[in-house]
Amino acid sequence: MVSLIITTYNYAHYVERAIRSALDQTLGEGDYEVIVVNDCSTDNTREVLENFATEVRVFNLDENLGLAGARNFGIKKAKGQFIIFLDADDYIHKDLLRVQKLFLEENNTLDAVSVDYYLVDERGKHIRHVNAEECPIACGIMFRKDFLYNIGLYDEGFRAREEEDLRIRWRDKYNIYNIILPLYRYRMHEANLTKNHDEMEKHRELLKSKHNQ
Repeated sequence: MVSLIITTYNYAHYVERAIRSALDQTLGEGDYEVIVVNDCSTDNTREVLENFATEVRVFNLDENLGLAGARNFGIKKAKGQFIIFLDADDYIHKDLLRVQKLFLEENNTLDAVSVDYYLVDERGKHIRHVNAEECPIACGIMFRKDFLYNIGLYDEGFRAREEEDLRIRWRDKYNIYNIILPLYRYRMHEANLTKNHDEMEKHRELLKSKHNQ
């Protein structure tokens, strides 16, 4: 079983599209679950999620944990043996889960599977196809859940670059195989956390310090 985890903080404008794409998968209905972790949003995210209460597992947090903490919360609630993250402002191709699950089930030497992605604009127009091995992102990677536990999950001390820290620790023990199919849609907009340069720079230094880079 696959557990697809969406974490959201003040992305009421986008999260519905993410959820719809997760529910529209060609993988059998009983073969995956969708978990949405609302990280104490202050907009109308809670109201949007009420519309999907019967189709997805919704958790509304009472305090803001940050992305790393919210993802760890989702992992601990997950029933599946495989874990994949979808950002609330992104969305996915209908065959993503079916393809990745098949790769992991039929290849015991693979520890995680990523896919290429399209950069898309606010309206969903494709900007360009990006190779995820050359320009990795945090989402669209299907992990074996027990291996995530083996490396200690996300470091909640990181409020940015948490995926880089996880990837460094993952690569110390495990592999990520990339499928050259653009099945993930990475949305570019002004609210992307990666556009917060001060926060990114602060956590770059934290990353260097932690891993002696």
